[in-house]
Amino acid sequence: MNTLVLTVVTLGVLGILLAIILYFVAQRFKVEEDPRIDEVEKMLPGANCGGCGFAGCRAMSEALVKRDDISALYCPVAGADVMGSVASYLGKAAPEKQPLVATMRCGGSCQKRPKVNHYDGALSCAVVNTFYVGESGCAFGCIGYGDCVHACKFGALELNPETGLVEVDPDKCTACGACVKACPKGLFELRKKWPKNRAVYVACRSKNRGSVVTKVCKAGCIGCGKCVKVCPFGAITVDNFLAYIDPDKCKLCRKCVNECPTGAIHLENMEPLPKEPKTPAAPKATPNVEKSEATNNQ
Repeated sequence: MNTLVLTVVTLGVLGILLAIILYFVAQRFKVEEDPRIDEVEKMLPGANCGGCGFAGCRAMSEALVKRDDISALYCPVAGADVMGSVASYLGKAAPEKQPLVATMRCGGSCQKRPKVNHYDGALSCAVVNTFYVGESGCAFGCIGYGDCVHACKFGALELNPETGLVEVDPDKCTACGACVKACPKGLFELRKKWPKNRAVYVACRSKNRGSVVTKVCKAGCIGCGKCVKVCPFGAITVDNFLAYIDPDKCKLCRKCVNECPTGAIHLENMEPLPKEPKTPAAPKATPNVEKSEATNNQ
């Protein structure tokens, strides 16, 4: 009995002693944290999506509080209004950025880009891309196994079973960039978000020559350059047989849409311009045979 009591007392004293030691150690190495970090974190959406470039909203909050210049910091999920509130609370200048939206730049649907083989393996775009171009002959098109859909935390992406392509809901998209990172083909791009979700873009990423593109996809860009010639704002360039529309220069005039022979330029939430009727070629002048003969007889 004495041994048991002695053991209990010894352990109790030892526990109290260790607690005192831990208390002083904690006080000695205590890190004072700015209470504003908690307040800023409450203002942020708490999605922890990484769209801001940080590991989560907590890390973003720390950066917003500790940095004097926060012009380079922006939470795409929160948007300009929330960032303005955060900046006002911290007494700093709010970063100015235009809203963006994810755009899937592939128009090679099942009808336009038919399958030439059957894949039987792990249903992952990343896995397929490591050793295989996909079930169609296009090495640049959407693989269609939805890695981007799983990466999106906001339900903005959906795989259309009829077309075999991923579609973006611009009203749900927060431009966090998760789909950009998830797509091994690099088909997603964060582009300027126009009012009423209007958009004009080249839905192709193929860098093959036109003759190669037309064999594997009827909706691919062939790099003909017709769109470049009709664009009055210099927003379109062709590089590596692929046209690209600069969202910062494009004014949505839509002239390029009618010029594209393959339909690779997509128009969203806008009506195309009416096609101008082709002017019939002037008939060739036929020589007057009778007059010629009369002249020769004279």
